[in-house]
Amino acid sequence: MNRREFVRTSAGFAAVLAAGGCWEVRRAEPVKRPYAFRRYRPGETVGEVTCVTPDDGFYLQTFYDVCPFSPSGRLLAVTRFPFQDRQPEVGETADVCVIDLEAQTIETVYSTKGWGFQLGANLNWGRTDHHLYTNDIIDGQAVCVRLDLQTGAAKAFCGPMYHLAPDESAAAGFPLDLINATQQGYGVPVDWRNLSALAETVSDEEGIWKTDLKKNRKRLLVSIAELYARAEDKDLIGDARFYMFHTKYNPQGTRISQVFRGWAAAEKKYKPMLYTFDSEGGEIRLALPHRVWAPGGHHPNWHPDGEHIIMNLKPDGATMRFCRFRFDGGDFTVISEKHLGSGHPSVTPDGRYLVTDAYPGEKVVASNMEVPIRLLDTVSDEVAVICHMYTLGRKDDIGKGTLRLDPHPAWSRDYRKVCFNGAPEGRRQVFVADLSDVL
Repeated sequence: MNRREFVRTSAGFAAVLAAGGCWEVRRAEPVKRPYAFRRYRPGETVGEVTCVTPDDGFYLQTFYDVCPFSPSGRLLAVTRFPFQDRQPEVGETADVCVIDLEAQTIETVYSTKGWGFQLGANLNWGRTDHHLYTNDIIDGQAVCVRLDLQTGAAKAFCGPMYHLAPDESAAAGFPLDLINATQQGYGVPVDWRNLSALAETVSDEEGIWKTDLKKNRKRLLVSIAELYARAEDKDLIGDARFYMFHTKYNPQGTRISQVFRGWAAAEKKYKPMLYTFDSEGGEIRLALPHRVWAPGGHHPNWHPDGEHIIMNLKPDGATMRFCRFRFDGGDFTVISEKHLGSGHPSVTPDGRYLVTDAYPGEKVVASNMEVPIRLLDTVSDEVAVICHMYTLGRKDDIGKGTLRLDPHPAWSRDYRKVCFNGAPEGRRQVFVADLSDVL
C-alpha cells in the first residue's frame, strides 16, 4: 500500500483511500462525560445566561454567522484548544467536541490539525444531527472532513471548506493555508516560509474552490482575476497582493458572498471589498466597493432573507453604524441612527432584533474592559445589554491581535437563544443566553 492509499489523520487513526477518492476513517468510540452547566451572574442578565463548557480546557464556538446548534437544537458543536497563549504550529491538534444541552454531557468526536483561534475548527452542521463538518490536514492538504456522529466514521474530501452549502451538497472556500498566511486564526496553521502561492498579484488559477461532496470533485468557482477585473476603484486599491477571505452561502444556498481584499505592504493596509455571485460562480455583483468600506467596517453577514447583507460601516465616513444593503449593492439602509454599530451583528428573519458584541477598543465597551452582548430592538430603536463579558481584552493580557477572543454571538435556529464566547475567569469558554421570555 503506497503513500496515496494510506495515511494517518490528526487523530492518529488510519485513513484509507476509498471509492471516489475520499479518505475514510473509523474513529474510536467516544465517551460522553457528564458535568454541570454553570449560571453566569444570576439576576444580572437579560434572559438566563449559562456557561455550557467544562473548565477542563479552552473552548470556542465557530463564528457569528455559523450556527453552532445542531438542526434539532439539542447539540452544540465547539472546539477545545490545547492552549490559548500562542498561535498553533503545523501539526498541533485541537479537539472537536459535541455538547448535549439536555443531558449536560460532552464528547470528543475528532481531533484535527486544521484550526485557529478565530474560527476554531470551523465546525458546520449538516442537515441533521448525524453529520458535523470540520477541516483537517491530511496527506499535507487542508481539506473538509465529514463526521458521522451515528456510525463514528469520518470522510475527508478533496477540497477545503470555509462554508458548507445549506443542503450539504458542497463546500466552498479559498485554500485554508493561504487564508491563514494572510490573517491568522481563520484557516489552518501554515509554514510561513512557503507562501509562493500568494506571490502572483492577480491570479487566474487561484480563488474560490467548490467541492461537490457527492462526487468528491472540486473546481475553481471564481478566480482572483475575475473579481479584480470587476473592481470599481482600482486607483484606490493600488499595488497590492490580492486574495479571498470570508466565503459564505446565503441561507437559501442560492448565492455566495465573498470578501475580496488586497494587502498593500507599503501602506501596511488591507484593501477590502465585497462581491456576491450565484452558487455556480455566475452573476457576479460588486456589493460593496472599496471606497465605501475604506472609512471603516467589520465583517459582512447575510440577512436571513438571502437578499441583503448586514454589516457595520461608516456611511458618513466617521461614525460606525449598523447597515443593510442588497447583494448587488442597492437598497443601502442605516438600521439605527441612534446607536453605534459594533462587533459582529446579525438579525432575526423579520429584521426586528439585532444581536452583536463589540471589539475591545470600541466606545460601547465598559470601562473595566468587559464587552457588552447587545440586543437592539429595531422597532423601538432601543438597546438592551444581555450581559457584560470579559474577553481577554486587557492590554497586558494574552488576548492581543490574532490571539484575541471575540464573543461572536450566534443565533440558534429558532432565534430564541444566542451562543457566544467569553473568558470571565481568563479561560476561553462558551455561553448560551436563553431569550425565550424576552423576544
